Amino acid sequence: MLQDSRFAILKIMQQKHLAILDFGSQYMHLIVRAIRHLGVSAKIYPTDVNAHDLHEAWGIIISGGPQSVVEQKLSYDPGIFKLGIPVLGLCYGHQLMAHHLGGQVTPAHHREYGRAEIALQNQNKLFFGLKTKEQVWMSHWDSVTTVPAGFKIIGKTADCPVAAMADETRNFYGLQFHPEVHHTLGGVKILENFVFKICRAEKNWSMSEYLKALEAKIKKQVGEKKVFLLVSGGVDSSVAFALLQKILGKQRVYGLHIDNGFMRLNESLAVKKSLAKAGFDNLKIVNASDQFLQAVEGVVDPEEKRKIIGRTFLAVQKAEFKKAFLNEKEWLLGQGTIYPDTIESGGTKTSDTIKTHHNRVDEVLEMINKGLVVEPLVDLYKDEVRQIGQKLGLDDILLKRWPFPGPGLAIRCLCSHGTPAPDLKKVDKKLTEIIGHNFIPTILPLKSVGVQGDQRSYCQVVMLQGEFTGWTELDRLSTQITNKVTGLSRVVLDVTPGQVAATKMQLKRGYLTKTRLHILQQAEKIVQEVVIEFGIYDDIWQFPVILLPLSFGQGETVVLRPFESREVMTANFYPMPQEVLQKMVKRILQVEGIGAVMYDITNKPPATTEWE
Repeated sequence: MLQDSRFAILKIMQQKHLAILDFGSQYMHLIVRAIRHLGVSAKIYPTDVNAHDLHEAWGIIISGGPQSVVEQKLSYDPGIFKLGIPVLGLCYGHQLMAHHLGGQVTPAHHREYGRAEIALQNQNKLFFGLKTKEQVWMSHWDSVTTVPAGFKIIGKTADCPVAAMADETRNFYGLQFHPEVHHTLGGVKILENFVFKICRAEKNWSMSEYLKALEAKIKKQVGEKKVFLLVSGGVDSSVAFALLQKILGKQRVYGLHIDNGFMRLNESLAVKKSLAKAGFDNLKIVNASDQFLQAVEGVVDPEEKRKIIGRTFLAVQKAEFKKAFLNEKEWLLGQGTIYPDTIESGGTKTSDTIKTHHNRVDEVLEMINKGLVVEPLVDLYKDEVRQIGQKLGLDDILLKRWPFPGPGLAIRCLCSHGTPAPDLKKVDKKLTEIIGHNFIPTILPLKSVGVQGDQRSYCQVVMLQGEFTGWTELDRLSTQITNKVTGLSRVVLDVTPGQVAATKMQLKRGYLTKTRLHILQQAEKIVQEVVIEFGIYDDIWQFPVILLPLSFGQGETVVLRPFESREVMTANFYPMPQEVLQKMVKRILQVEGIGAVMYDITNKPPATTEWE
């Protein structure tokens, strides 16, 4: 079986494929994923790969990235444009192609993040089968303003005159938008057209073949050792646990669930019961909440919190090794890391660090470099992980759970020394122009992490107050605000009954304490209960509940952040029915210590899933 699996790896490595040049896009792996879903093999290459190594590829896709061709040029082999095979540039790749072939790229007059409507010239192979107007997903700073010789403009938006270009003689295409994300409604069709109509590729990839190759890879890496897996109880770690046990055998995989004090209410007990029901009883639970709380005492900076939590996980794991008299030389550390964790942590040399995931702190990276960490899901996305879980026979209770971050509520409980961030009163006039008379904007005195143009942003938040005008209008306003107002990457709606008095707004001193965490646990529990009661749990991909050390006269502020997504690299905020929202808010405000409730109406990008 192992010999057959190694043959599968060799076959996958040698087979014909689409070549993806990785310029650091947050969505780069979505390109590979989308092509795999079409049943075609795809392989990722560094930007400076020798063009000769690509001459047998069906075609080349140049990914997006956080850099600017105007200010900083990454190394690449210009020979890729002389191979005589089709090339598709996406976002940065679109700009790179234009710049290299003699066009002009300039900083965009209007930045674009999120949904946009594009007018297409669809009499070409790339847009075959699409309407003349389509919804696409944008995330860019710069824009192509003049196309190279031989190209024609085949798509434009209100703010981007060269949203798509083509040289059909050489089969060169450039798109400023991202067809690889599901928010570009015709994106799959565009990639399908490129892969099959333009590149003339053939189907040669399947999940079954991938799993065979993955099995061989894990067996080769682990050898005769055993795996000590950190199990949070979420989808990723549960599937990783089951997959490793299937490949290596139950006696060689040991699960450790660490209660870090940042779990949801009664979470650890629920994790143990659900995993035991699924047959995974080789699991030990350790309560290390006091150790974690002590480690982050007085810490405010979100990146520092994440790194401390990651290091503390390792410290607890090592302590458990000693208690069990395990020889570290005979074991590897297992993690349920999936691809978004690595890409948002700056996991490729060209990508920007959006936020450091706890499983990507320096100590873990050092262990990875030494071959001491096994991560069976590291190249996959959440929906693909769930597919594997179904193949392994895991219960839907485990597989359909809302994703929950490793640091847990620690990154949903924002902290502050009580000193407000610099105000942005200078943008109030511009905000008012965008918003009109329906809403009153207030800049909140705190910051939140975002992703704009494939780069990390850390910006302030604007609160809107006024009469509810419908989610469609709020979506439009949110997109305009974050696109056109510098220094803002997140918009929230005040849904407190009667609305808060902005004049009483005060940023309070607040840290990670048992008291604040318990307040957040109660609010989170209410959210789950109400969503389940109204039967909309499965409509929501994830539902972070955030506690802000922000007071409007009494108590702190809770932010509701439900959203819709498929792969979490892009997301829309969830338009919750008013009846559900009102009941949820009423119950949350009954929790002692909570005085206001906001609703996050920002898409991703420009805002990330979590606030920290």
